[in-house]
Amino acid sequence: MFYKSFRFMKGKLVEAPIYGLTVRGVTKHFHKTKKSDEKLRFHQKIRQLFKREKETIRAVDGISLDVSIGEIYGILGANGSGKSTLIRLISTLLLPDAGSIHVFGDDVVTNSMKVRRVMNRVSVEASFFKRLSSAENLIYAARLYGISAAEASKKARNILERLGFEAKRMDEEMEQLSRGMQQKVAIARALLTTPMLLLLDEPTTGLDPKSKRDVQAFIEEIRDDRNAVIVLTTHDMAEAERLCDRIAIIDNGKFIAEGTVKELIAKVPPKDNTPLTLEDVFIALTGKNLEEGEE
Repeated sequence: MFYKSFRFMKGKLVEAPIYGLTVRGVTKHFHKTKKSDEKLRFHQKIRQLFKREKETIRAVDGISLDVSIGEIYGILGANGSGKSTLIRLISTLLLPDAGSIHVFGDDVVTNSMKVRRVMNRVSVEASFFKRLSSAENLIYAARLYGISAAEASKKARNILERLGFEAKRMDEEMEQLSRGMQQKVAIARALLTTPMLLLLDEPTTGLDPKSKRDVQAFIEEIRDDRNAVIVLTTHDMAEAERLCDRIAIIDNGKFIAEGTVKELIAKVPPKDNTPLTLEDVFIALTGKNLEEGEE
């Protein structure tokens, strides 16, 4: 369900999607010290400390994209392809070296505080106060957004129950919970603020099959009920096919393909008349498995 606007083109009234997220030519480079396999003497090592040769890593390299209101946009890439760096740029955790990012028309650099109020992010490396319970962690996070403790407690319970998290375990310390249960708390924390832009960086990693389905169904519900803008990175091809309206494949910091699942499959000719899967397309276009590389 996408919101539409109308505009005149060549004298005709045409529909145009309203974008909640617009990325234009965004670039982010990192620099790291080159490693040498050469065996060096002590004085050479000392000299190298003061004269280290730097290597440029093009984590995100000139990426552009548009995500409409009410759309789930997927990003598929092997580890180290740049997808998590792109999510961090959109979420204002990193500053782009070049290009621009706008969330509902606001620039993420010049209007970062305004942008943060309408977005939230779930990542696979979510952190918590481990000695506090999930309820205490969620209430603390909600209070930072001006939500009362009573309202936060009620919302947290409702969200966690929707995700298949037993209410009786909300008072257990976080360090006593499994990684999958902690991931559900991370998702609940992101949803407490009712974000209109939801950035999901591998949100179902570590979940069992039933929990994964619960989370996926909840993501679809959020999109349908709120017309939220959702960006999802995932290693799960079935998840991408189920949830995403469009998918981009990222490799070495660049988008190498973009479209619906059908459009992506059409880019690769089938072999021996065997129907292709999204995974076949990914491997054919990148020459990699999703697990390859380092992020």
